This record gives sequence, structure tokens and C-alpha cells, in this order.
Amino acid sequence: MIMTEQNIKVNSLHAWVLAARPKTLSGAAVPVLLGWAMAFHIGGWDNFQMIPAILCLAFAWIMQIDSNLINDYFDFIHGNDDPGSRLGPARACAEGWITPRAMRVGLAVTTATGCLVGLPLILFGGWTMIIIGILCVAFAFLYTLKFSYLGLGDLLVLVFFGIIPVCLTTYVILPESLQAFSWATFLVSIACGLVIDTLLIVNNYRDRDNDKKDGKMTLVVRLGAKRTEKLYHWLGIVASLIMLFVLLDFYNERSINILLHIVAFIPSVVYLFFFHGPTVRQLVEIHEGKALNSVLGKNARNMFIFGLLNALAIILLSL
Repeated sequence: MIMTEQNIKVNSLHAWVLAARPKTLSGAAVPVLLGWAMAFHIGGWDNFQMIPAILCLAFAWIMQIDSNLINDYFDFIHGNDDPGSRLGPARACAEGWITPRAMRVGLAVTTATGCLVGLPLILFGGWTMIIIGILCVAFAFLYTLKFSYLGLGDLLVLVFFGIIPVCLTTYVILPESLQAFSWATFLVSIACGLVIDTLLIVNNYRDRDNDKKDGKMTLVVRLGAKRTEKLYHWLGIVASLIMLFVLLDFYNERSINILLHIVAFIPSVVYLFFFHGPTVRQLVEIHEGKALNSVLGKNARNMFIFGLLNALAIILLSL
């Protein structure tokens, strides 16, 4: 059976790639990238354990795909993905690219794979990793089934795309003798969560009218368009200020060459003035409709730029 309009064979590899939404993987990679950098800052290269570093990235990517499939399937089951009214990118189940039965199998496979990939982290972080893993899986389902309708999605992003992945990645990469709470790592995780939340804000800003009709009381629906535009702008600013504070503290802590002082300012300046700022203006100008999908794509790019520049700055100021 072929979907003639877009030439996508049902349940084909192409269909599964589209359902996985590979463009969203940058959002899952950013917290791990910052966690890597913080582990290097605390322990240096000699104490950087490569196996848990790779496992954290693999787990993050698999769970992101799992979340995308969960969202695709359950929104379809609840009738929230009508192709005629949907403003966002097409969804696999709603478009008929993947059958509901196949999607349930896919969900089981990705969930089980995520658990298997994350399981060896017990060797590096202890049995607490099982509890954290269960929470990650549980909230991947609960986000779509419950919390997104209550306007709690942004809080979950802060926790599960900021605090947990950054802090956990830093923790398991380091040997046991260096595993301890770090305020610097915690602040970096908060900044990361705020930046990742900008993606959810754009997504919900685009869908605000449809969400309101469906009883999905997202934060955007509660705030309204104008307040959301300001929130979107300030999320990027606050995240950048937090990272600037952390990087300047690293500079003072290490008493390094004065020429590297400028390194602390580069990520915030580049991100705010060349990426986030222009994207904010575009969001406000477009205001509504499918054209906001272009903002979504640029926001994903912005998040990766934020993560990459700040990770590099952390490493440079740790040498």
C-alpha cells in the first residue's frame, strides 16, 4: 500500500524516520553536551569516563524518539491530530504513514531499548539510576497523556531536559571520588532547561487556538499571545545571564590568562544577538499559522548553538 500524495509507503523505514522527528534530537543532545563539559571542568580529561558519556547520549536520543512516538500515537488516538486543522508538521499515525498497531510495537521497542541502554549506568551511578530511568519513561508517557493538558509541560522540560540530564551526565561520567553536588552544574542545568523550553513555547504558541479548543491548557493558552512573546524572549535572556555568571566564575576560579576573559561573553553575545533575538522578532511578526514552523526550525538550531558555544567555553576556561 502506497500513500500516493507524498509517496510514503506505510510502515516503511522512511515513515519511521519521519515519525522519529530527527530534527528534535538536537534538543536531547544539548543537555548531554553541557554535562560532558561540566564533567571535564570538574575532573579534567583524566577523570572523564567515555563509556557512560556515550551511554547518556544514546539514552537521551532514544528517549526523545520514544517521546515523539508516544506523542504521535496518543494524540492520534485522542483525535488531536486532524490533518485538516493541524498547523505543525505532519504526524505519522494521522497521515496513515504508520498504522496504530505498528506504532504500539514501535513504542514498546523504543521504550525497551532505552531501558537496556540506560541500565549499564548503574555501574557508574549506582542503583539510583534505576529510579531515574523509571521516572524518565513514566513522564515521557504522562506528558502527552496528562501534564501537557494541565499546562505543566514547561516544568517537565526544565526537569527532564535540564536538571536531570545535565546533572546526571556530569555525575556518572566522573569517578566515584568526584561524584558530588555542584552548584555550578545545577545552574548550567537550569539554563539548559530554560533554553530547551523555548522550543516548547514556539510549538504551543503556534497551536494555541487549537489547544484551547481541545481543552489543552498549556502555559501559552493561559498567558495569551503577548505575554508568551515576552516570556519567549526572556527565557533566552535569563538562560544566557545564568551561563555568563557561571563562566565568569570559572574564569575567576582558575585565574587564567586575561585574554580568555572574553571567552565567557562570547556564547551569550552570539546566541542573543545573532540567533535568539532575530528569532524572537520573527515569531512576533508571523504571530500565527503554519508559517511559525520556520521559527520552530530556527529555534532548534538556536538551542544547539547555545549548547555548543557554552560547552566549548566551559572547556576552554577549564584548561
